[in-house]
Amino acid sequence: MRYMVGVDVGGTFTDITLVDTLKGIVKNHKVSSTPEDPSLAIMKGITEILSMNKINPEQVEYLAHGTTVATNALIERNGSKTALIVTKGFKDLLEIGTQTRPKLYDFFATNPDPIIPGDLRYEVEERLFANGDVFEELNVDELLSVISELKEIGIQSIAVCFLFSFINSEHEKRAVEKIKEIYPEVYVSSSSELVPEFREYPRLSTTVLNAYLGPVMEKYMTNFLRSVKEFGIKAEPYITQSNGGIISINESVKSPIRTAVSGPAAGVVAAKNLSKQTGYNNLITFDMGGTSADFCLIEDGEPKISMERSIEGFPSRIPMLDIHACGAGGGSIAHIDEGGALKVGPESAGSIPGPAVYGRGGEKPTVTDANAILGRLNPDKILGGRMDMNLDAGKKVIENEICSKTNLTIEEAAAGIISVVNANMSQTIRLISIQKGHDPRDFTLVSFGGAGGLHCASLARELGIPRVLIPPAPGTFCSLGLLVTDVRTDYVHSEVKIAEQEAMTSIIEIFENLRAEGEKALSKENISDENKEYELVIDMRFKGQNYEIPITVEWDEIRHDKLDNLIEKFFKEHEKVYGYARKDGTVEFVNYRLTAVGKLPKATFKEEALENILPNPAEKRSIFYAEANEPGVYETGIYKREQLRPGVKLDGPLIVEQMDTTIMVLPNQNVEIDAFHNMIIHNS
Repeated sequence: MRYMVGVDVGGTFTDITLVDTLKGIVKNHKVSSTPEDPSLAIMKGITEILSMNKINPEQVEYLAHGTTVATNALIERNGSKTALIVTKGFKDLLEIGTQTRPKLYDFFATNPDPIIPGDLRYEVEERLFANGDVFEELNVDELLSVISELKEIGIQSIAVCFLFSFINSEHEKRAVEKIKEIYPEVYVSSSSELVPEFREYPRLSTTVLNAYLGPVMEKYMTNFLRSVKEFGIKAEPYITQSNGGIISINESVKSPIRTAVSGPAAGVVAAKNLSKQTGYNNLITFDMGGTSADFCLIEDGEPKISMERSIEGFPSRIPMLDIHACGAGGGSIAHIDEGGALKVGPESAGSIPGPAVYGRGGEKPTVTDANAILGRLNPDKILGGRMDMNLDAGKKVIENEICSKTNLTIEEAAAGIISVVNANMSQTIRLISIQKGHDPRDFTLVSFGGAGGLHCASLARELGIPRVLIPPAPGTFCSLGLLVTDVRTDYVHSEVKIAEQEAMTSIIEIFENLRAEGEKALSKENISDENKEYELVIDMRFKGQNYEIPITVEWDEIRHDKLDNLIEKFFKEHEKVYGYARKDGTVEFVNYRLTAVGKLPKATFKEEALENILPNPAEKRSIFYAEANEPGVYETGIYKREQLRPGVKLDGPLIVEQMDTTIMVLPNQNVEIDAFHNMIIHNS
């Protein structure tokens, strides 16, 4: 496999990475996103990068794509017309939810309206006991009547979620069979197939989200696949999942909810690969684009996985990388609120019209405008000279929207915008680190995304993070992540058991059954036996607790003589998370999770010899640094990234410009370039 292409679609730009695995060469490209049809920017970017490197489409042997289609459909509420079929008496569960308020201290905050309105929720007679035994058989005649009505009104998608179907799926399977028999063209999502685990409302919510997104994703993927084939690429494209792995297009259409945070997940996967490359095993990833900043914690080389995530306010019970988003991007809009305070985000200028300095008609001040006015961004051109900058337009919007409503000068207003957005992002880093028992001083900040380079040094200094690691092409890092990942499929079985010897036989059988399912799925993806791996997790808790802690286990640990080891692992993790472990308490096994991993060929990178040849700056600018130990104006050298060869060491302040981003190093910081061309910023 020689030529590999990864594509990541963002709110402002679409990033493309091309890797020549034979020569170890990596090429990057960016084009403006096309929100009305993301595939337009994707194909434009692929066409341009292949043309620039004189590569024929049929030479591309691997193509992977991170998509925002599912997320955008939820945000914009433009999914399919969906109906819900549930056990009689439970159609209002979608509205009742968990009865928790979205914001504890905001009495006016409300949960989002249900995706499926009340008149499209249908009940049928059927009931199981909590152990899965049948209490009341499925009323097939009633079900057939419901299906006929749904067909008559032109429903595009149907979600099916019966009570206790995660234990006994027979009624749901029969319902799906009847739907496909009578209404074969409709999209169907059943809870027992998608998320067979306990907790009724999250299971229902996940199934509904999946059904709502199914036809939208199916249409998009069909168009995307046709465009790829017409262009001449013969490789079957892969799609990134929220768990960091990839799946084929067919599988993504079956489970579109698994692609909900597809793009940000790819960046975390690339950071995991960078961890192996550099030896920095504890990382905090910082992905700042045009619309938002995303953060994730990687400990001992492995990113955190969460099962308790919400997407646009709706619970989603699928494995997702534990990525936390903050409405802070280069396009985040600054404004003065009713109380006279300066606020930044979460509203973004996006790609159209974008920041005012882009010259596309932007009329609101953004973070990018502030950086340009402070001299941190090139005042003339960015994107390697492909985009002109209009500094006067940036000054005008800040004067109109900020200065006219305060006593601030333009420079003070710009510095204030940067200070506010940095404070917002610092708070999110504390959320994923300090509030979860991790000291940021034990981690390295990995900065990527088109806007991250101008803020990473300031965040590291504020939080005491000792170093910042910036890859060679940070602005297109997420698209690189698509080229260093694997096929991943997740399986789960719910069954509460006391952690005792009698349970181990059953647990061994459960995991063997899950592995058999995973093996079939990997075989469908053409993964050979030697490239199949399996990761095991048991969700454990003390009896009486409401929530579980995931405990990673090995195959040789699910044996009768290893029970005490499993319990001890749980005690240690419980103490780490909650600060204590009641070792005389009764421990329960709850969920049994298996991830089937199909190892794929990956992009590889070559080390180069270190040579400390000091470059001369391309130019110098006077820049004000409010974040410096001694705030003030400093004469700053401006360097081109290609000037910085492995082994180079420089003292700040300095600015590094490249096609996909701009990087700022503060006074009293220094930077070095390692053998893989990574920039490492150290706090003095």
